[in-house]
Amino acid sequence: MQFNHYGGTGAFLAAALANATDFRPAALERLLTEHEMTSRRLDRAQAAVLAGWLDRVRPVFGEPDPARQIRLVNALLADATTSVRISTHEGHPPHLHYITGTDDRLARIKATIAGGLAVALCGAGGHRLGRCGRSGCPIVYVDTSRNGRRRFCSLACANRVNVAAHRARARPAA
Repeated sequence: MQFNHYGGTGAFLAAALANATDFRPAALERLLTEHEMTSRRLDRAQAAVLAGWLDRVRPVFGEPDPARQIRLVNALLADATTSVRISTHEGHPPHLHYITGTDDRLARIKATIAGGLAVALCGAGGHRLGRCGRSGCPIVYVDTSRNGRRRFCSLACANRVNVAAHRARARPAA
């Protein structure tokens, strides 16, 4: 499964930030750089606002009710975007921008995340925005597998669940 700029960058950025545990500006800048954001320097106040806003992003991942998932993403879009425009800046092919007329880095980051989640949800289906199926694991992910049936954040979590299930089956009945 491949995503366009917003569906990819925005959705993968959303997952990375939702999984983050360090919200200091330097740590956020590293994540934003990894996800090719040009707006990446945040001060402490902006970092705190972003950390709080991510509490609204996390429930999108793994939400089993498509209607609720759409409501969650629409609320993020309403908060983070001002308009949708097709842009061709700096030699890039035509792509969507979800915010116009601002130099506010935090606004651009939020718009990229909200737009990316919307594009991923509409283009690939909400089930592609997953949450690890291992009990107690808080990790979220964007499922890029060919068949869209990913259930775990990593092979390690899948193995833990499968080994536990095997051991439970192998125990003699009491």
